[in-house]
Amino acid sequence: MTTPPACDPCRSCGGTTSVRPFLDLGLSPVANTLVRDAQQSRELPQFPLVVGFCESCALVQLTQTSPDIELFDAEYPYFSSFSDELLRHSKEHVDLLLAEHSLDERSLVVEVASNDGYLLRGFAGTGVRVVGVEPTPEPAAAARAIGIPTVEAFFGVQTAEQLVAEHGNADVVIAKNVMAHVPELNDFVAGLAVLVSDTGTVEIENPGVRYLVDSTEFDTVYHEHFCYFSTIAVQALLLRHGLHLNDVVVFPDLHGGTLRWVGSRTPGLTERAARVLQEEREAGLDSFAYYADFSARVQALATDLRRMLEEARAQGARVAAYGAAAKGVTLLSFCGIGDDMIEFVVDRNPHKIGKFMPGTGIPILPVEALSERHPDVALVLAWNFATEIVAQQAEFRQQGGRFLVPIPAPRYVGGEAHVPAPSSSTRLFSGDSARVHAVIASLVVLGSRSTEVVRWAPHLRAALRG
Repeated sequence: MTTPPACDPCRSCGGTTSVRPFLDLGLSPVANTLVRDAQQSRELPQFPLVVGFCESCALVQLTQTSPDIELFDAEYPYFSSFSDELLRHSKEHVDLLLAEHSLDERSLVVEVASNDGYLLRGFAGTGVRVVGVEPTPEPAAAARAIGIPTVEAFFGVQTAEQLVAEHGNADVVIAKNVMAHVPELNDFVAGLAVLVSDTGTVEIENPGVRYLVDSTEFDTVYHEHFCYFSTIAVQALLLRHGLHLNDVVVFPDLHGGTLRWVGSRTPGLTERAARVLQEEREAGLDSFAYYADFSARVQALATDLRRMLEEARAQGARVAAYGAAAKGVTLLSFCGIGDDMIEFVVDRNPHKIGKFMPGTGIPILPVEALSERHPDVALVLAWNFATEIVAQQAEFRQQGGRFLVPIPAPRYVGGEAHVPAPSSSTRLFSGDSARVHAVIASLVVLGSRSTEVVRWAPHLRAALRG
């Protein structure tokens, strides 16, 4: 690959020379640009995907943003309500907020990037006032259709000031899976500080960068994701705007490993949050060395995955894919997987059906196509919902179909449990380490709901790397 150009200033601390690249994924189309013409999808413009680490504030981020990239337009296809797992997680969060904060009809809860109202609808019948903020037209309209007041706007200081003027300060501000999507990071967090009341709380969720690195979740990198957060980086970012990190809740089996960072205007670091910060520092997340070998491991995984697909095709297997996810575009692009290998992709979201995967021209069909067209293998592009997908697709498995789950190491799921032999992506480990790595990978995705198995998997991988 070519040498990446100079980096933009750090999105958090503003350092002009502090961002050091460590992963170059080459050129890739904008992940959610789904079009209805196969040839047009193949000819979409492509832009660099280079990730760097800020040696001043520890934020991992895209090193450059192209002014030609259009994100979150009127055709934005993501609707949160099509994931049963995400709906369960959100309802549990609502119940926890109601219990912990004694919310009532005098309370105000604002969700930033509220999408189609998937979370705020959980407050229905409680009397709690809710307002959503969602910049994309179709999800915002879907939220309003179920009675969720929704402001159609991007969030920052200006939007926060408008919300305060109309509704007052919020008792709870929720920002799930949005902070990574924000190019102007400081304006976003400054807006949170404007919106939350003096006694209120801010609750931010995003996949954690430690999971991304330890589990080789490279496909989480795409143009909509400007930043990848550690708790160390989040604490520094919040403090810059007068907010204190108080608590951290870890969800190791959500989106490949998610953290909820809880902050407020008042300091009060819990033992749990202090422990997470200590663990991150001990692991080296505040040092470039932690990220130095990531590129080599990504390349090894890509080589393994492509080899497995080529072997399947050589044996006469027909291959489809499950999940027209944004991360799938990165994976297909970097691994060089196109419509010569994948016949079609299935997805539950009707807004994606009849369109084509960006860059490849692979058609997107309803989920029923798996049982109707009988492919032998389904590559799980939405691997973060692999447990849910495998459980839902019992008919496909009963027909002899197998799922190929690419992350954290490519392996087959279907029929009897299959633990792969060590291959090039696990040769970074030797002897027993390679076997342990493969077993961990398979345990996590074969649907083990054991909190301890999932919780310790990234830490075991990190230890094996060392």
